[in-house]
Amino acid sequence: MEAANIVGVLVLTLLLMFPVSSPVYALSLNYYDQTCPKAETTITDAVKKAMKNDQTVPAALLRMHFHDCFIRGCDASVLLKSVGKNTAEKDGPPNISLHAFYVIDNAKKAVESLCPGVVSCADILALAARDAVALSGGPTWNVPKGRKDGRISKATETRQLPAPTFNISQLQQSFSQRGLSMEDLVALSGGHTLGFSHCSSFQNRIHSFNSTHDVDPSLLPSFAASLRSTCPLHNKVKNAGATMDSSSTSFDNTYYKLLLQGKSLFSSDQALLTTPKTKSLVSKFASSKDEFEKAFVKSMIKMSSINGGQEVRLDCRVVR
Repeated sequence: MEAANIVGVLVLTLLLMFPVSSPVYALSLNYYDQTCPKAETTITDAVKKAMKNDQTVPAALLRMHFHDCFIRGCDASVLLKSVGKNTAEKDGPPNISLHAFYVIDNAKKAVESLCPGVVSCADILALAARDAVALSGGPTWNVPKGRKDGRISKATETRQLPAPTFNISQLQQSFSQRGLSMEDLVALSGGHTLGFSHCSSFQNRIHSFNSTHDVDPSLLPSFAASLRSTCPLHNKVKNAGATMDSSSTSFDNTYYKLLLQGKSLFSSDQALLTTPKTKSLVSKFASSKDEFEKAFVKSMIKMSSINGGQEVRLDCRVVR
């Protein structure tokens, strides 16, 4: 084998083994300082404007970014629309309930009018997710930039997303495959402080839980009863569900406090209490909003640095 080929194979092997620590191209905090200095404020303005009309926007943007990064890296593949015979990620089962794509479209349009062809959709989504947290009362941080947009988006790959029914070993495997630790898992789960869940995502805990219990015994009985009344066994109400925590539009540490009280929605939330390490992190974040925010920021930067794409799209919904 020629030396060049050996080097090529070695580089490819390293990239496959270390997708986070060896990104395809390095991200930079000042990536657009010369080429599009007003990019960040323009994106923030688009998020603020959308939030005035719809308080569910922050949760939607944060979830969209997670779902983007977990499939092919943070390459805005979640934004691409289905074309011809290809069903895109956004139409995969776990992504059907994603919304607020228009916020990214509006931000892209505004940024394109300032600096055509410069700012990637992947960077816009990463920055919008940061703004979603900050504008909901959470921390802010400098987002490393320079992501590129991907050209491939397949609904079948959404099976790789961690499911709300996952146990701790399934969650650990899903996160470690992306170079993320157990601490990242617990910190990023705190994103569940924002938003709403449909009944289907926690139905398994409140009806026919297992052969012994109809209801998950780790749920507080009064909380389980309220969920069962909202989500009866043969629920016909399309948008029935529950807020992720009692302050679902504020980014805070309430999620962890409720988790310790038996008031979590997902099996994957409850799973965080099933190992000593993750349980102690839940307790730590429940007792200190500052500790949670510090850990969340660190894990968000790590997750949003999983690289993917190749180009800068002109329209976030279609490849160039």
